[in-house]
Amino acid sequence: MADQFFPYRFDKRFVAMWLPFGARPGRDGVHVGDGRFRATFGFLRLDTELENIAGGHVTEGYRWWTAVGARQSLADDGLTFGTNRDRGVCVHFHQRVRTAVSIRPHSALTVTVEDCRGLVHVLGLDEPTS
Repeated sequence: MADQFFPYRFDKRFVAMWLPFGARPGRDGVHVGDGRFRATFGFLRLDTELENIAGGHVTEGYRWWTAVGARQSLADDGLTFGTNRDRGVCVHFHQRVRTAVSIRPHSALTVTVEDCRGLVHVLGLDEPTS
């Protein structure tokens, strides 16, 4: 599969929450290709083999203070690379993935890409609807 890039949908109202991480429109997002899933968020990244993806789905309607920026969930070991509060894709992993964000590896990553349904489709997680 050729490398496909899914850029984040940056909400400029929350620039103070994503800019300190070095996240930039047009540069950061999710790359899928060469058997890899790579998400970048400024100086942060998560990289794993496509075979490590266990599932995923589109999620919507976040509270901005839990969804924007690079955040680890307080409820579990999930991680968010968030640029808006509206919608994203929560990707689950078979084996937890380490990042520089935490000493604990992560079982899931939520990414707020522009084309959520397209990412879900490319990952083979779900057929897009509508």
